[in-house]
Amino acid sequence: MGRVYDDVRLAGAYQAGNEMPEASLRAWVELIGSFSPRSAPAVVEIGAGTGMFCAALARWRRASLVVGVDPSVAMLAQAGRFNEQTGVHYVGGSADAVPTGGQLFDLALLSRVIHHLPDRRACARELARILRPGGVVVIRTTFRERLDALVYDYWPALRDVDSERFPARQEVLSDFTACGFSVREEASFAQPVTSGLREYHARMATMPQSKFTHLTAAEFQSGLRRLEADAAAEPVTRPRPVVERYDVVVLALVQPLDGSG
Repeated sequence: MGRVYDDVRLAGAYQAGNEMPEASLRAWVELIGSFSPRSAPAVVEIGAGTGMFCAALARWRRASLVVGVDPSVAMLAQAGRFNEQTGVHYVGGSADAVPTGGQLFDLALLSRVIHHLPDRRACARELARILRPGGVVVIRTTFRERLDALVYDYWPALRDVDSERFPARQEVLSDFTACGFSVREEASFAQPVTSGLREYHARMATMPQSKFTHLTAAEFQSGLRRLEADAAAEPVTRPRPVVERYDVVVLALVQPLDGSG
């Protein structure tokens, strides 16, 4: 996960800038939780950020344990501030060095983090260590072939940036299947993230995602002005919700590590 997440400003903007309506968050949590091999699962989220999914999984899926792992002290501080929840623990760690025992979790979530991993196979091996037999990994991302977010309409340079940063579908599948996982399911899932362009503009103005660090100040302001103009033209009484779509891959652990390294 990129060290950009040590940025205190980004951590402070991340929670408000990436929130969803409750109905959308709940729909995502129900989908993610539906892949668990058991009820009341033990869950680990890799790259938990400010803990939005961790808290929601504990609240709505009755997870018996939720551990949110993130390398960023700043992000973990925000998680404790905004998403403290009974049964949820936030710890410092990385995708290839999770500070827990082995065979502890039923479900691992990687939401919008796969493109930050410097070594996906090292992550897959670590997940194979900490998951119980039959455990699953849920990857929520946008593959390189399917970059279709609204943000690219206003900042087209970001599509080129993300085409370099985001892995292709087959790259991810190959890395995980090489480490003892099988592909259980693939899906595309979309939910509203804001009520309309005015709310979306207010969020983007805070630069709440790491991708914006790849733009110059002039590029960012140019896109923001175009978004502001479109938001101002949107009917106040009939805004169109902004919907974000993600690719979802579910991988099942079929060959646990034997401890030989």
